Amino acid sequence: MPEPLKVEEMSEEFYRIKRLPPYVIAEVNAMRAAARAGGEDIIDLGMGNPDLPPPDHVIEKLCEVARKPDAHGYSQSKGIPGLRRAQANYYGRRFGVELDPETEVVVTMGSKEGLASLATAITAPGDVILAPNPSYPIHTFGFIIAGATIRAVPTTPDEAYFESLERAMHFTVPRPSVLVVNYPSNPTAETVDLAFYERLVAFAKKHELWVLSDLAYSELYYDGNPTPSILQVKGGKDVAVEFTSLSKTYSMAGWRIGFAVGNKKLIAAMTRVKSYLDYGAFTPIQAAACAALNGPQDIVEKNRQLYHKRRDVLVESFGRAGWDIPSPKASMFAWAPLPPALAHLGSLEFSKQLLTEAKVAVAPGVGYGENGEGFVRIAMVENEQRLRQAARNVKRYLQSMGVNTPGVTKAL
Repeated sequence: MPEPLKVEEMSEEFYRIKRLPPYVIAEVNAMRAAARAGGEDIIDLGMGNPDLPPPDHVIEKLCEVARKPDAHGYSQSKGIPGLRRAQANYYGRRFGVELDPETEVVVTMGSKEGLASLATAITAPGDVILAPNPSYPIHTFGFIIAGATIRAVPTTPDEAYFESLERAMHFTVPRPSVLVVNYPSNPTAETVDLAFYERLVAFAKKHELWVLSDLAYSELYYDGNPTPSILQVKGGKDVAVEFTSLSKTYSMAGWRIGFAVGNKKLIAAMTRVKSYLDYGAFTPIQAAACAALNGPQDIVEKNRQLYHKRRDVLVESFGRAGWDIPSPKASMFAWAPLPPALAHLGSLEFSKQLLTEAKVAVAPGVGYGENGEGFVRIAMVENEQRLRQAARNVKRYLQSMGVNTPGVTKAL
């Protein structure tokens, strides 16, 4: 009789697992965790994990509803009606976009789950998806898990971007069916104006493309330039669905509440798939999310000012430490090119050295796609004092590597 397969041999047969490369960022995360377990003080600028709590009235609403005896059963997969109405009202206030809570809004367990569920709903094996590179991993791997093939397009919203889209449509077989966009971008922090979305919607209609817009950082914009929604464009709902989240806006990352809104056909497909996969978030969490959207909005401006100040401190203090970082226009991230003298290390090795030598954790750019090589993503999730401490640590590291530091007359 033939010998049975060993467990190691069996695991190699899983089709989808074979399509998922090792998560590069997890390597640095594991090093960070090990260092902290060993008692080291690591300044964590790697994961975009807000360090402040939600507003008090949101937490109070969670507790209030959780105390109700009937609040602990299954919830609604598409989201409770009150929360869908609250999100529709938010779009009306913020963007002047009218949404039907019944057919154009679905609640997701964070925008990440929403993107993955929609990918599952609308993707057939072999479909070609246009996705930015570099990009947040779910923008590509949500579709790869669903069996699709990815064709990369740039993130930079300029003429070269639309030229790359035209080439993709003319020379890709089968023709791409979905385009993923993400502005403000994670990880690059690039932004677009409404004219960009107008051109994009026209392109999508011409080429019969669905557009999935990730707008998770919609409220973290700086310098007085509010970020637009693709649904503000006339005809935007004909081709687009947009994803938003409460994670950064209200400091509710761990609550896992997000939304998909827009095209009725896409929302219906996503709702149907979700009905097989989950019963929705815990009802008290959804009720508290209603309180966040419907209640006082001072937290939104407060968080915007907080990250704006952190951005300025990061750029200024790291610059004086010898590492010039472009000032992001939006999001909670800076997309930083490696110091030129250390570019030969590559983003992963540089991130490892920054962790071990400077005690500062960042995310290697290559973890967001091959075009992310040469950069690291820096999350502004530590307070200003810690950011300045990180800059001092970085300065010592750079000097130890023989990198010339500009003349510094002030203490960092």
